[in-house]
Amino acid sequence: MSAVPGDPVQTDRADAGDVLLDVRNVVKSYGASTVLDGVSLTVRRGETVAIIGPSGSGKSTLLRTINHLQAPTHGFVVLDGDVIGYRVGPRALRQLSEREVLRQRTRIGFVFQSFNLFPHLTAVENVAEAPVSALGRDRAESTRTATELLTRVGLSHRLDAYPRQLSGGEQQRVAIARALALEPELILFDEPTSALDPELVDEVLSVIIDLARGGTTLVIVTHEIAFARRVADTVIFMDHGKIVESGPATQVLDHPTHARTQEFLALVR
Repeated sequence: MSAVPGDPVQTDRADAGDVLLDVRNVVKSYGASTVLDGVSLTVRRGETVAIIGPSGSGKSTLLRTINHLQAPTHGFVVLDGDVIGYRVGPRALRQLSEREVLRQRTRIGFVFQSFNLFPHLTAVENVAEAPVSALGRDRAESTRTATELLTRVGLSHRLDAYPRQLSGGEQQRVAIARALALEPELILFDEPTSALDPELVDEVLSVIIDLARGGTTLVIVTHEIAFARRVADTVIFMDHGKIVESGPATQVLDHPTHARTQEFLALVR
């Protein structure tokens, strides 16, 4: 298999400190179209990072590249010292098998904007399924854990409901519990409230805020600026596939230095 073009492969930087996620010079292209253009960022353990920006700026593609749903054209992603999707060779990266990539993905939870629940499974079955199928855990044990997680997100009374019987907010909370069931090191959220009616948004955001306060490492693509200000340690503004500005939430949201960030925030406030 061919090597992925990129920087020299060194996954044990001396200055890494408590960095959990390290995205290094990631480019994602489709033919002549470049969706991500040299994106680099680090996320520390327990940190919450909010990514904002206009539609088409590459935010969702970045998340999908982090957990290797889409392989980078250039650059690579390191999670706790392991390159996602590749094996480190003496001179280059080599692609892992799909089975090996799926195993790596169990370390990264992903909550989609469209829920993606199995329609033929109940809430508790949806949450219990991944630990059984992906990690080979005992089903009875997984069901007990799923019940605890659904209780944690306020759905102890909806264990046996099917997705069609749940509101959008309830479905998204099931999706969050499902992500937690694999005990991931990192959870990615892709516009977790964009498919919800306005009155259901707060019930989902409150669960995410509780996760952040509990020390779970989160990367959240969101259009909710007030939520980003409340929950994020770091805010990243993206435009045209690049990180334009990043820093503490109060700095980026209240005192942005880049003209493009200022223009965007003036439109969405």
